Amino acid sequence: MTASEFAIRRSWQADRRSPARWVFSHILRYKLMVLGVFGGALGNALMASVVPMLTGQAFDALAAPSPDLPALKQAALLIGLTQILRGFVLQMTRNVSAETLGQRLERDIRDELYVSLIGKSMSFHDSHPTGDLMARATNDVREINLMCNPGLNLVIGSANFILMPLLITPRIHPQLLLAPVIYLLAYGFVVRHYLRQLRPAAEGVRRSFGQMNTTLAEAIEGIETVKGASQEAYESGRFRQAVARWRAAFVRQAEIEARFIPLLLLGLLQAGGMLHSLLLLREGAIGVGDVIAFNGLLLLFIFPTWTAQFAYSRVASGLAGARRLLELINARTDLDQNIEGYAEQMQGAVTFENVTFRYRTPGETHSGGETTLAEIAFHIEPGQTVAIVGQTGSGKSTIAKLINRIYDVDGGRVLIDGVDVRDWNLAALRRQISIIEQDIFLFSRTIAENIAFGCQGATQERVVVAAQAAQAHDFITSFSEGYDTVIGERGATLSGGQRQRVALARAFLTDPAILILDDATSAIDSDTEDRIQRAIERAAANRTTFLITHRLSQIRWADLIIVLRRGRIAAVGTHEELLADSEAYRNIFASYE
Repeated sequence: MTASEFAIRRSWQADRRSPARWVFSHILRYKLMVLGVFGGALGNALMASVVPMLTGQAFDALAAPSPDLPALKQAALLIGLTQILRGFVLQMTRNVSAETLGQRLERDIRDELYVSLIGKSMSFHDSHPTGDLMARATNDVREINLMCNPGLNLVIGSANFILMPLLITPRIHPQLLLAPVIYLLAYGFVVRHYLRQLRPAAEGVRRSFGQMNTTLAEAIEGIETVKGASQEAYESGRFRQAVARWRAAFVRQAEIEARFIPLLLLGLLQAGGMLHSLLLLREGAIGVGDVIAFNGLLLLFIFPTWTAQFAYSRVASGLAGARRLLELINARTDLDQNIEGYAEQMQGAVTFENVTFRYRTPGETHSGGETTLAEIAFHIEPGQTVAIVGQTGSGKSTIAKLINRIYDVDGGRVLIDGVDVRDWNLAALRRQISIIEQDIFLFSRTIAENIAFGCQGATQERVVVAAQAAQAHDFITSFSEGYDTVIGERGATLSGGQRQRVALARAFLTDPAILILDDATSAIDSDTEDRIQRAIERAAANRTTFLITHRLSQIRWADLIIVLRRGRIAAVGTHEELLADSEAYRNIFASYE
């Protein structure tokens, strides 16, 4: 299984060695549906081939010196019965099986993709635009459904329609196989060339659609910035350009589909087959009814020839989508779930041993470039409160993200309770650490659900107590629906201070061993801050607390202050010690004042 932060262990594992293997390993899970498709397709083709054979026999019975009316009636009755069986049983079985298979395939693949994306590390998500991920999770998954039905459904049906004339024609006269065999050889060569051209075109359509979706998602997500800068026209132009690229890729695929040579080959087959059968008729090798039956069998090639143009396009688009999805699922992440790792109750001692770290650009794997953190070393005892201060870009938030393994260090070690964080069970590690960042993310759910997000199953009483501790209870109860109020996406219907208080309540509810507040009171007014300050002081008792802040009121009461400058530790000490001994701290302190 591909390494990931989170994975669901399953008894069944898809074959991810190639897009085709991956899709078909999913398909083969539903053997009854597969049997329905193949059995229905075979029976449908067989019943279709009965018609020309019975028509030839009926013509012979009618053209005889003494017309055989009973034989004529029997042929008509058999044609009617076989076509009823074909339409109401066989075709329906095939189509229902294919549609059910396609829907289940879409469901299973979307589920596998979702679990995979949730389990990927932050470095993975940093390098993949959300819009492109959404395009793959919706449109590309849907293309796999359409590949199954009508794509593969028609391909399998077409294959059986091709098979029947080859099996039945030798019963009329072996030489009549000449035209169908020549046609199929030419057909196979042309379709192979067609698919080679179609594959990159289909991939281009899927890729350009993802880029278009990314452009749209970025504009919508940043709509406040777009409007604030009056850049609606510019963003509309960018989107039109993305649509134009998608349209050009789509037209390119359509041009390839329009040059589908088998349609010409079909006409040549019918002309050649008619000529050959008439020559054999003139030689007395076959009868008139045989000529009619044979040329009727050749008409079965119309279905595979006409539908192949559409069906192969669906298959190519589906495989292109599968390839894009498999790229995401197979992408290795930087972190592993480490299920067998250390999972004891956390005491809260934190040690950084000469830690080095740098962020990488999308797709970058080599070292080099500007280092975010270098030679960071400090030790925090359980229960201590630590303030991390420094100018913007000095690496304060990065330290927090290394503690709970959002990212892993490039060099050195981060230890919690003397155990390297990489040796911890990842779920156990993060379950006992709460981080509240300035950029709060809330879900479009009820306030109670947002507060209880990190502690599923918490009672309403516990949720209320946590909200009261975070000074959020009063504003929550002012809403008509109270804790059942559904907030907008990302908490858009709440003010900045309200969002931060809900996030604080969420952290208080989890009762973490390590609490990290990353500028978590920046959007709170001074009156509310005083109350929250007291709540934080109570919450910080008996647990290790990191304060990444510019609030002097919080910096002063920290047991230890770490001063960062350009990714390195400039000074460590108490407020009084640093005021006396650290020029870097005095400069930062002066800028805060």
